[in-house]
Amino acid sequence: MEDGDGRLTGRDALKFFAMSNLSRDDLKQVWAIADSKRQGYLGFSEFMTAMQLVSLAQAGQEISQDTLAHADLGSLQPPTMEGLDKKLKKKSSGNKSGSDIVAYHPIESPMSANWFNSKSGKKIALKSVTSIIDGLKKSYIEKLRPLEKTYQYNDFVSPLLTSSDFDAKPMVMLLGQYSTGKTTFIKHLLKTSYPGAHIGPEPTTDRFVVITSGPDERCIPGNTIAVQADMPYSGLSSFGTAFLSKFECSQMPHPVYPLLHRLLDHISFVDTPGVLSGEKQRTQRSYDFTGVTSWFAAKCDLILLLFDPHKLDISDEFKRVIMSLRGHDDKIRIVLNKADQVDAQQLMRVYGALLWSLGKVLNTPEVMRVYIGSFNDKPIRETAAGPLGMELFEREQEDLMSDLNDIPKKACDRRINEFVKRARSAKVHAHIISHLKKEMPALMGKAKAQLKLLETLDEQFAKVQKEMHLPAGDFPSVDEYRETLSAYNFDRFERLRPKMVQGVDDMLAYDIPGLLKQFRNPYQ
Repeated sequence: MEDGDGRLTGRDALKFFAMSNLSRDDLKQVWAIADSKRQGYLGFSEFMTAMQLVSLAQAGQEISQDTLAHADLGSLQPPTMEGLDKKLKKKSSGNKSGSDIVAYHPIESPMSANWFNSKSGKKIALKSVTSIIDGLKKSYIEKLRPLEKTYQYNDFVSPLLTSSDFDAKPMVMLLGQYSTGKTTFIKHLLKTSYPGAHIGPEPTTDRFVVITSGPDERCIPGNTIAVQADMPYSGLSSFGTAFLSKFECSQMPHPVYPLLHRLLDHISFVDTPGVLSGEKQRTQRSYDFTGVTSWFAAKCDLILLLFDPHKLDISDEFKRVIMSLRGHDDKIRIVLNKADQVDAQQLMRVYGALLWSLGKVLNTPEVMRVYIGSFNDKPIRETAAGPLGMELFEREQEDLMSDLNDIPKKACDRRINEFVKRARSAKVHAHIISHLKKEMPALMGKAKAQLKLLETLDEQFAKVQKEMHLPAGDFPSVDEYRETLSAYNFDRFERLRPKMVQGVDDMLAYDIPGLLKQFRNPYQ
């Protein structure tokens, strides 16, 4: 924290916490609990948690999350830090600006936010990187973004990333047909209704709504959110005004319940319109619904597909939506809601029918995790559920809440995972675009050659894969790519720049592993 950025990194921690005279194993545990999100640094709130754990350890108590949760923090004595008073006195006499500890916790490092305003590929000083997220930003700006711009990755796959994309809170998206209880599910978790929420048996939620914490209750229109630099929704502008008029952000202050306070503080929810079924599918939406859900799926940390016992059929639109989630299978969880509307025997049959229906769409041998329960504020119907059903629903709800509470802890790992996935995708895209450019004739017959390349795009993909030794799983959908490519002139594409591609390879092979090693638990 000597640089005054409000972050205590591993090197500073080794010096500071050594004054507590705790063993290295104890301090390793202190850091692991305080830096539960694995950011690689302690902000002000995490630093306070670490100091409380040090104090508990010095009092002879076990260093654990449970000990901290049940401790009487009001009567807890400050930790004894040997030599700290002398150091602070010396610091204050030599420097009027104060102590080593800066008592604030910025949402993001101002310097890292300004990096995105600089020219692409500009070098960023290593000393400016004080967290894993900062390191990812540095790698993106210096190595990955130049590749994406050169080969127009933002037009084909995903918009260029901004600072807010890296700093955004984890998101949970709810998908399902109308009246499966998506909005009620969110209300049940928050113990209150969010601004603009409508609940009813008919399709009431007619827009995408992001529910997040804020200073007051208000709804922000989609066009406003899309241009806010501190919110990660600028990429939605590509879906046009037709979609943005059906998109809004619902801000609300933290609920008074301690557990839910932490949940809404660290997670945003995405409520979605009910997926159409039956006759309603004949009415076309004014925007690309499947494209929007796919965009959110890439950004979200968890995707909940909601069903109820009376809506197990998967409509054509729902099938397209689920298929658009491919590549994000690890994020998907199934929720069988309103399960107390059927008895135990019927529930068993419903569960089997649900897995059978999903098996045909997901096309995977693995079984998705299914949470069974009745996620609303009404008491569970014991006459239908029975004593065994009551216990089952309670345990399922506990498991689901545990899954949600684990999301912030895994957020940094998820960012790294998505970043590596994006880098591999961008690299494959660069090889495809440069290959198509290479296959174009120098002078005559360009239109005919481009048409032939489009028709044999699957063969071109196979050729690129074989020549460059790339994994087949990193290649995009042939049909979707062909549709996007048809609007471009291949002759204007860039040729392969080996140095640029090598830079991305080096980033994946050396920079990212080095970053994880640099910001791991300093006591390991």
